Amino acid sequence: MAHRLALASAARLRVSHARLFSSAASSGLDRVQTVENYEHVLNTFAQVRACAVLRTATSDDCPKAMQAAIDGGFQICEFTLTTPNCLQHLADFRAKYDGKVMIGCGTILTIDDAAAAVDAGSEFIITPVMLPDVIEWCKERNIVSVPGCQTPTELVNAYRHGAPLQKLFPGVAGGPGWVKAVSSALPFLSINPTSGVDLDNAGEFLKNGAASVGLVAPLFDPVAVANKDWDQIAQNAAKVMANVREVGPYQRKK
Repeated sequence: MAHRLALASAARLRVSHARLFSSAASSGLDRVQTVENYEHVLNTFAQVRACAVLRTATSDDCPKAMQAAIDGGFQICEFTLTTPNCLQHLADFRAKYDGKVMIGCGTILTIDDAAAAVDAGSEFIITPVMLPDVIEWCKERNIVSVPGCQTPTELVNAYRHGAPLQKLFPGVAGGPGWVKAVSSALPFLSINPTSGVDLDNAGEFLKNGAASVGLVAPLFDPVAVANKDWDQIAQNAAKVMANVREVGPYQRKK
């Protein structure tokens, strides 16, 4: 039922924002978005440079935790499919914040997952591992994908398949220094470290070559979520976003 509600909400959203989609008839593909929208998503990542990545054990905690992150200053938010009723929450926040906060979906593992997320209003697609079929599906439709990669080889392969941003997941022991070394050797990459990034080192990752960062547990502290301490999450968000803003925008790779 929740899935159907999410799709219905997304359908209404697509009608009111039809400019985001190109004509499927001319391309022969479904869910095609405009090049302008694709560029807008990448420009937002380059400007804001930090994404709130949320997974909660209960559906009830999800919107409250994400609202706290937004209240604390986050302008890019990722709902993950491991969260109960993820697509409904995604659709609700997309409708509420369209044009003000960019909303995406993570833990995408299949093309069907990606299609359902786009139908619910997702503006970008995040995968935990490097999935060429999902990357190429997104590329054909002008949808920004950010695939999870662990090694320099995976990062390069994701780039070659068409991913404009490459998610470094999980965080590596080398930290910001690892990102600096890889970014220096492979300057065409746009790396998004997620996991291993915390409230204090987010700025260091950016200073050392990361295009953007993803914040998971350090932002959505499991203890704070369990205690429903939404003020603590908002304070976490304000702290990390202050560190990120000090670094300034990212110069996109063309």
